[in-house]
Amino acid sequence: MNRRLLLASSAALALLAPFARALAAPPAHWPKSLTLGTASVGGTYYVYGQAWASLVSEKIGVPISTQQTQGPNQNIILVEDRQIELGMTTMGIALQAWEGTGGWTQGRKFRDIRAMFPMYDTPFHFVALERSGIKSVAQLNGKRVGVGPRAGTPGTYFPLMFEALGLKVTIVNGQAADMASQLADGLIDCFAFAAGLPIASFSELDATQKVTFFSFTNDEIAKLKAKFPELSDAVIPAGTYKSLTESQPTVGIFNFAICHKSLPEDLVEAIVRAIFENHEALVKGHAAAKETVLENVKRNAFLPFHPGAVKYYKSKGIDIPPHLIGA
Repeated sequence: MNRRLLLASSAALALLAPFARALAAPPAHWPKSLTLGTASVGGTYYVYGQAWASLVSEKIGVPISTQQTQGPNQNIILVEDRQIELGMTTMGIALQAWEGTGGWTQGRKFRDIRAMFPMYDTPFHFVALERSGIKSVAQLNGKRVGVGPRAGTPGTYFPLMFEALGLKVTIVNGQAADMASQLADGLIDCFAFAAGLPIASFSELDATQKVTFFSFTNDEIAKLKAKFPELSDAVIPAGTYKSLTESQPTVGIFNFAICHKSLPEDLVEAIVRAIFENHEALVKGHAAAKETVLENVKRNAFLPFHPGAVKYYKSKGIDIPPHLIGA
């Protein structure tokens, strides 16, 4: 090999060095492939899930495919029953699953799911066509409101929220993208949703229609937090959508990535490492990932972490309470 070719080869190897870990053959005891449950088209899970599946696949050398689902409830069921290995959920839905209290659980306790890493906050908010004149939650009494898939976080919580606020609302379920289309066509009066910001369907409506964004009043927020203690204060920042000129207070609930407890410890550690050590790339996939940071590990107070995740957090100086370390 001549000197010029040798130098070129050395330069190429230097460029490939950062990717050596990703390109190395994964351990034989790891699954040959993994499946991640996301949610409906038009929601944040769908986009965020594709982003982190692609990123982690590249870094650990195991293909991760995404499966469109109805959202957190179905993701938990599928992971628990080992039909998929990975999923995403809001912690309110996870609490219902862990305790078997949500109506959708039919009393079953889902105890084989494990937390991996924090994703982002899910604030609840609303959009209506400007011509409808709807500017408040109270005005939704007697109206048709789209809330996304029945098994999703908004599909689970909004009916309960309306009931807690004494509102009689006709609930319409469907994919987030379908809800946006139905609002634009006048088939529903409002689209109520909860996902990482910005919500793709809301942004599309804002770009194509004259819309009004609104949220709960302070009194409504207080009532909802008293009824559902898993909810926390949240804000829709001004500028999230082009026509949203003032920040709006609301309630939210945090999201976590989950897996089945049977996954190998070193595999889960590798997944969590890939997420946190490639944060900028994840944010490019979806802006909501700016909240996927180590500080938010504390947003989980009840769901045991997978031992592989615990190992990574300890390496970063984060102590996980004993009751949150899963077997």
